Amino acid sequence: MGVQQIDNVSLSDSDEGLGGHCPLYAIFRTMTQHEDMALLIEELQLALVKRDVQRGFKLLDEALANLSTMKCDARHSSALLLSLAQWTDLGYRDLPFLDALFAQCPPGDRGQLSVLAFFETRLAEAYRDLASERLESCIEGIDLVLRVGEGLFSNYFLFVANLWKCRAHRKRGEYQHALVHIIAAKEAAERLGAPKLVAVTKIHEGWLAFQNGQVQFALQLLDEAEVELQPTGHALSLGNIESARGRFVRRSGQYARAIRHFQNAIDIYRSGYPEHPNLARALVNAAYVKRLMALDMHPNKAGKQASGATHAKIVSVRREALTLLAQAETIYARHEHQGGTGSVLVNAAHLHLENGDIGQASVEGNRAFDLGEQKNDQILMARARNVQAMVELELSEEQLGEEPDVALHAHLAVQYSETSIALALQTQNKRLLAEAYITRGMIAASDFHQDLEPAREYATKATTLLSSNDRDHLFNSLGTLKRKLVDATRVDENLRMWSDGQLGNKSFQQVQEEFAELVIPKVWLSLDKNISAVAKRLSISPKKVRRILRNANLLSE
Repeated sequence: MGVQQIDNVSLSDSDEGLGGHCPLYAIFRTMTQHEDMALLIEELQLALVKRDVQRGFKLLDEALANLSTMKCDARHSSALLLSLAQWTDLGYRDLPFLDALFAQCPPGDRGQLSVLAFFETRLAEAYRDLASERLESCIEGIDLVLRVGEGLFSNYFLFVANLWKCRAHRKRGEYQHALVHIIAAKEAAERLGAPKLVAVTKIHEGWLAFQNGQVQFALQLLDEAEVELQPTGHALSLGNIESARGRFVRRSGQYARAIRHFQNAIDIYRSGYPEHPNLARALVNAAYVKRLMALDMHPNKAGKQASGATHAKIVSVRREALTLLAQAETIYARHEHQGGTGSVLVNAAHLHLENGDIGQASVEGNRAFDLGEQKNDQILMARARNVQAMVELELSEEQLGEEPDVALHAHLAVQYSETSIALALQTQNKRLLAEAYITRGMIAASDFHQDLEPAREYATKATTLLSSNDRDHLFNSLGTLKRKLVDATRVDENLRMWSDGQLGNKSFQQVQEEFAELVIPKVWLSLDKNISAVAKRLSISPKKVRRILRNANLLSE
């Protein structure tokens, strides 16, 4: 039969090196319309190129329904395994299904495989590494495949190899490498004359363009991909497009619009893949946005206390976010997806911390870091250490002047924060690094450390990493840090002048009033915001305490 060509995809029937009897072959050999294995693989491959997912799933369902004990010579097992890896990636069954087929049809002696069969098997194994979060192994395997050169492989083979390698680099935060490979995948798809495959690459290219600040170009790529892929009805691809849109607009601070995109993505995923990890990812993203919406609702941004209705709304939104995270965690657990579970834990830790449950936030942060460490996931470890630093900062500020271990918490905050920075520097994720710098700046500017100059340096570094499109919580957090530094500078300058006897044109009464404005809010915080306790401690009237707190926007009218 020789070499078959389908849309420039090469399929060889000379891969006889596996030997023995392979139950995998029997799955397909019993299909009445596909007595020839090579023909079946060609049909599956053609459906992949055209992204005819319904056709491919139907072929596979028919094959599994007619499973028999017929033995085989495994002449096409390597090509079949690679095809099944791609169908698994498109949502057919799950990774345990693919692992079972690998176990049924082991590769045998690699030295006996033909060259093409060897690399088909190696690429299928690389997908298993990608799906199992063994990213370094995935990248190494595909590097081996691509080093052979374009002369041996079809354009479709190059498309698959570069697409999977792009995704592995993306997960590691190596965006420049990811861009190189998604462009290579796109070029292979264009040479193949496969517009559906080109559209698939545009989803990933759009995300990388967005990471590089090219927002409009990124949205354009998503629109083009959607137009091409809409007729396929493939829920994973269409859900990915909506999810990406949600992330794009979220960063601009348009939270209500982002929620709509994520909800659309959730609905699309559920329509076809109700247990898929991508659905869990959309649930996490929606929870993340709800957390940011709760932060925006909180009147403490303006130094005021929440009314009963506002507080109830904040609690409700955070509860909704935790519910979404619980749903995502259930899905990730079914797939043993540690990176996804880690993301759930980091988001839950932030919610618990902002809800005042510091103990639970600490537990979730520790668990997230452990999961990241097991997979050597630099991004997850950096995010976990960052939230751990925020927990320790909160503990140090709550216990300031009361507990002997305040210094321990303050120093742990520094340690965790600096680890977060070091981990983020190993990636190309600018926002991850910016968040780590902001947290470190907050710690430096805290009452315990009061290292204002380093805090300014961290604020400057974070500023250079955020673009004009960043108008979400990072932008707000950076603004809070900068305001804190301005206020601290004013306090330091006033105290220095007063200690030198420089009162300017102010009367002693005015100096007293300014000093009270500096001291009373801090004492109020240290005494659990108890006005009567402040008045007693400082021997002043509760009325004056209230007036100064109102002037500082710490009390509502």
